[in-house]
Amino acid sequence: MENVSPSLAEALIQMGKFIGAGICMGAGAIGPGIGEGHVGDGAMQAMARQPELIGVLTTRMLLSQAVCETTGLYSLLISILILFVL
Repeated sequence: MENVSPSLAEALIQMGKFIGAGICMGAGAIGPGIGEGHVGDGAMQAMARQPELIGVLTTRMLLSQAVCETTGLYSLLISILILFVL
């Protein structure tokens, strides 16, 4: 990038950071969304079949959804690192 001014080079680097962080969050949010949907679907079906277990199923569903959400939080962490550390 010999012929590019320093301010343009910095702007291109910033643009790359923003695009990379956006792609990271976009791709990282798809998995948890699908996983939490499947967990919720299974819990609702189980609650419909055995209403006496609603308390136990709700607790386990929320725990499972929290585990599913961790990958989304990891992608958020990576996006923040891309924006502010690199």
